[in-house]
Amino acid sequence: MPDMKTYDFGSGRTDPASFPVAELAAAAQQGIEEVGTDFVNYPGELGHLGLREIMAMRETKREGIEVSPDHLTLTNGSFQGVTMVAEALMERPGEIIVTEELTYSGTIGAYKRMGAQLVGVPIDDDGMRIDALDRTLGELARRGTPPRFVYTLATYQNPTGSVMPRPRRFELLEVARKHRVVVVEDNCYGDVHFEGPVQPALYALDDSPDVVYLCSLSKIFGPGVRLGYVLARPPMMERLLDRRYDGGNSLLAAAVCAAYFRDRLWDHIEFRNALLKEKRDAVFAAFEKYGDGLCSWTRPVGGLFIWVGFPPVANRQVLREQLAERQVLHAPGSSFHVHGQDVPFLRLAFGFIDREDVEEGVRLLVECVRAAVADSAAIAASESESVTMASVV
Repeated sequence: MPDMKTYDFGSGRTDPASFPVAELAAAAQQGIEEVGTDFVNYPGELGHLGLREIMAMRETKREGIEVSPDHLTLTNGSFQGVTMVAEALMERPGEIIVTEELTYSGTIGAYKRMGAQLVGVPIDDDGMRIDALDRTLGELARRGTPPRFVYTLATYQNPTGSVMPRPRRFELLEVARKHRVVVVEDNCYGDVHFEGPVQPALYALDDSPDVVYLCSLSKIFGPGVRLGYVLARPPMMERLLDRRYDGGNSLLAAAVCAAYFRDRLWDHIEFRNALLKEKRDAVFAAFEKYGDGLCSWTRPVGGLFIWVGFPPVANRQVLREQLAERQVLHAPGSSFHVHGQDVPFLRLAFGFIDREDVEEGVRLLVECVRAAVADSAAIAASESESVTMASVV
């Protein structure tokens, strides 16, 4: 019996068929030759200068402000930055970190394992609600438990895909100054942009050292490369580097990527985004065809995720079983809630799945949702009939 097809909407990866194997192999030779015998040395706390210069240029061009490569430290993916800032800013277990109520599941797990208490702020279609953030920070201050920092995914938020508008970003920064709290922005999806204006990163709107920025090559290139960076101004950079214990990230990986991206960064990004947009649009079309009236879904202008809502009455256990049986991989909504609340949503990542499998994968997903709703309706009808029979007796 042949294996069942898997419809992989699970994790946030880009299109595998588009990975530049031959070009990267050529860049590897170039990068290795450029570094030469310096590979016998440690890369230093900041890392490969050439790649830092390219990433500083990336930020300068996108944000329209001058970014110094000396304000960047290369990391083992952006997730090392996520944990490094917590290690630097937390003084003891039990301290509070404020995030969006729905945020990246990896961050939730890491911060909880580090002993942090997470306090979630409600979100809407424009991201974190600043009125709620202001109230939250005020209440924490009154209790004598101010947070160590605010962590936010303001652009192409994971899991919802929302983008915080420019005016709200200024409001966030104003509230942070008012409460004297550090802001950490995770912008690993920032260049996975499809249409509309590009909203500015928070550090581009505020030159305070209390605004820290995290970015990555994972979403425009591949998670297997394990390269990201932290952007921080002095004296915050020194504070972060004081908690760096790894001797620096891979000089080899950085040298190869520097050689590859030196003359083709934006062409590479544009090519990837065109492929990803086509897949995103295919997901939209499939939901309009099969899920209209049953499911809701976000329409992100960037990033890799679509946040899919289903009727709250749907039997979650049946839904999980049905999706597993049909091998529709996804991420359950509860994984992204800071307290694990069983919200009636799931996240679809559209970058990795084959384009020709998108429609069938969405059709099967909607079929599973319909079955889970029907199961709940059948249980409710049965219980109602039992109550009626009991009353007759």
